[in-house]
Amino acid sequence: MLEIRPNCEHCNKTLPNDSDEAMICSYECTFCISCVDNVLHNVCPNCGGGFEKRPTRPVNCLTGNCIEKHPVGTRIVYKPIDENAFKEILKEFNNIEPRKR
Repeated sequence: MLEIRPNCEHCNKTLPNDSDEAMICSYECTFCISCVDNVLHNVCPNCGGGFEKRPTRPVNCLTGNCIEKHPVGTRIVYKPIDENAFKEILKEFNNIEPRKR
């Protein structure tokens, strides 16, 4: 089950459960769409993978699986990228499709 982290790891922007701006990689590193597009260029600085839109935890408990039963995470992960170190990662992965990295 996804943790649904509450913020962008790079700029610390708040990304609530229902945010349309939250993006995650396969390890659930969480960034806002602005950082993904303008800083990271769809390359995760932690694993080199690409990003997808983060799903929203349902608020309707009709199925029994919802935010009430499984609350979203509250752990803040804030570690702005080291731009010099990231340049090497970006150079390696930028021109490779995320599913082929």
